[in-house]
Amino acid sequence: MAITSLSKITVPLASDQSATAQGLLMPKLQYRFRVLLQGFGISTPSTELTKQVVDVTRPNVSFEPITLDVYNSRSYLAGKHTWEPISLTLREDVNNEVQKRVGEQLQKQFDFLEQASAASGGDYKFVTKIEILDGGNGDGDTAANVLDTFELYGCFVESANYNTLAYATNDPVTVSLSIRYDNAIQTDDAGGIGNAVGRAFGSVLATD
Repeated sequence: MAITSLSKITVPLASDQSATAQGLLMPKLQYRFRVLLQGFGISTPSTELTKQVVDVTRPNVSFEPITLDVYNSRSYLAGKHTWEPISLTLREDVNNEVQKRVGEQLQKQFDFLEQASAASGGDYKFVTKIEILDGGNGDGDTAANVLDTFELYGCFVESANYNTLAYATNDPVTVSLSIRYDNAIQTDDAGGIGNAVGRAFGSVLATD
């Protein structure tokens, strides 16, 4: 079989479309990622949690529908949007770095010993970066490149679950966090949410 036949392992495009001979593109892989928490807790370096990430969910946004009732029918518009919380699972380490930093962040949000709340959201909110990588690992030509980044702004820990201990398992101890945030955009050159696409003003649907 000729190697050129591999270019046909894809979905055929219409003849009037460009790149009709383009082969199957390399997919992004779920396990090539890293999570950075900037301003989380008070200790440095901030990458201690990055090394212990097990899994993370990516942002999920939904729009509330607005219903316009007119004569014999209905029309729908996109109302206010809601960003759903993400889930982050962390492995505990024997140096207690994970529970230390999670505890610092929770204490910033609310001092459980003194029963004192933070004065404002700016005192405890942090930034979360979820980066998809290309599989590189090292320096120079082998360094990891970022394919796309979700940046989550105005983050705080909505819930912290210290999970279960059990004699009948070999699994590591984990901490699960639910992180709520105010806004999310995709940065770098990947495009996506947050990139300008222009807006139309004063446009109406017209019929003959």
